[in-house]
Amino acid sequence: MPQLFNLSATLNASRLLYNPALCLPHLTASSFDQLTIPFQIPDRPDVRIKGVVLDKDNCFARDHDDKVWPNYEQAWKKLTDTYPARNLLIVSNSAGTDDDVNHEQAQVLESKTGVTVLRHSVKKPGCLDEIKRYFADLDVKPNEIIVVGDRLFTDMLMANMMGSWGCWISTGVELSNKMFPKLERELYNRLVTSRPAAPWVPPTPTPAPTPANAE
Repeated sequence: MPQLFNLSATLNASRLLYNPALCLPHLTASSFDQLTIPFQIPDRPDVRIKGVVLDKDNCFARDHDDKVWPNYEQAWKKLTDTYPARNLLIVSNSAGTDDDVNHEQAQVLESKTGVTVLRHSVKKPGCLDEIKRYFADLDVKPNEIIVVGDRLFTDMLMANMMGSWGCWISTGVELSNKMFPKLERELYNRLVTSRPAAPWVPPTPTPAPTPANAE
């Protein structure tokens, strides 16, 4: 099913006018089978990734398909062997949204992957609160989550807005020639080659101060 208009992405993309680095990833891989698992954040040995958010289309699956792309089955097995199933969450702008009638597509995707598909009315990047609530129930903090996806203006922007980490799939199953993916690649190339723009790094949470009159 073709995706309908994404108001959330349109509104949140305005953030990039003030801080373009919000769409930059912390990790990159050309395709899903090139991921390094378990995930490790460069120069941050203190960070342990406990939760993984997975985009679907052109990330681990072909566009408009609801199963792992055959060439990625080995990488998928390594992912699911490394992280508990409950710590993986598929967040798609097709399956699990209001465009997905009765969430039938989400149910098919769950049956084929064994991974929960988030049900959400607001599309990425606006569904970050639902994602954080899902992982909070597992005692996983935002800076222990990595978002894996092929879109800078949705997946990577959402990762940075969450205070999480982003892993950009730069090519995917096939390189998209659609307008926005091409625009994203052009922006990425300008940011990383023409000036030293760096992705926003989520701060490490610190304990809240104890009140002076606490017993």
